[in-house]
Amino acid sequence: MQRKGQHIGSLAALLTIIILTAISLSGCVKPSEHCSPSGYIDLSNAKAFSENPNFHFRFPVDNLTEDQLIGAVFASYGYASSSPDSKEYHAAEDYHQPAGSPVYTMADGIISFSGPMGGYGWLIIIDHPALNLYSLYGHLSPSRWRIKSGSVQKGQLIAYLGDPDENGGSKGKPLRPHLHFGIRSGQRADYPSMGEWRWQAGWIKYCPQDLGWLQPSKIISEQEIPDAGFPNPEAAFLMIWWLELLLSLLVLIGAVVALIVTTIRNNPIMLIGYSIALPLITWHAFNRELMISYVLVGLCVIYIVIRVFKFIRLKQAAKWKKAD
Repeated sequence: MQRKGQHIGSLAALLTIIILTAISLSGCVKPSEHCSPSGYIDLSNAKAFSENPNFHFRFPVDNLTEDQLIGAVFASYGYASSSPDSKEYHAAEDYHQPAGSPVYTMADGIISFSGPMGGYGWLIIIDHPALNLYSLYGHLSPSRWRIKSGSVQKGQLIAYLGDPDENGGSKGKPLRPHLHFGIRSGQRADYPSMGEWRWQAGWIKYCPQDLGWLQPSKIISEQEIPDAGFPNPEAAFLMIWWLELLLSLLVLIGAVVALIVTTIRNNPIMLIGYSIALPLITWHAFNRELMISYVLVGLCVIYIVIRVFKFIRLKQAAKWKKAD
């Protein structure tokens, strides 16, 4: 009993250390005092970028004019609809155009995500490995055609802007049709799926430039690519991934403990609950692309093997009892 208490105490101490470390890491990146809205760059060459194949980038919508650049500019500081109680920075640019307007890729790349994403309606993300960039296209239409996967070329049609009630809005709270367009250094897989460093971020607590977000209209207008591609932001691995690692660790501990308990105790309700919960947690982890996904799959396999083995043992025991 004493040894059991020591084990529980050690586990509690370990979790406390992890949580305290995570909390301290969460404050490593602080809002920059000089972070201010960047405004929009001159759009006089917007049409030329899309028509001339010699340019590296193009804007993702046609006929872009200054009167369509209404809304949150890059690095603007305000109240996001997703967090009305606290101010955050906008990590993208908004291009207002009618619902159904075509959306094109800014450069050659590979689709790394295409699917529904909460307040974005349909979201598409394209990795540009040669540039060490990825581009993000939000508030697209889930009811119209949209690209699902594969390689794309600069200027290729990938989707259409969504209607006010499907682009992240609803019939009760329609959202004005616009493209939420972001560009970030690195590839999507370089960032976690949660926390301030998440790959799908639109509004964040920290200065976007500090987290690798770039001003889209500036990147496209300047048409300049560093020799080694755009550099990733300077940040320690734990600073970026701490929240996902913490969640993964807690999920793993919980899953392992439950596996041990259900293996020792053949409580029917417990067995049914774990048999349902583990696959659901695994499915959710894969959807969120958590690092723990494949470990959970391994636990599912182990659990199935244990249950099959126990079932065979019970069958054999029943046969031996009957034979006796």
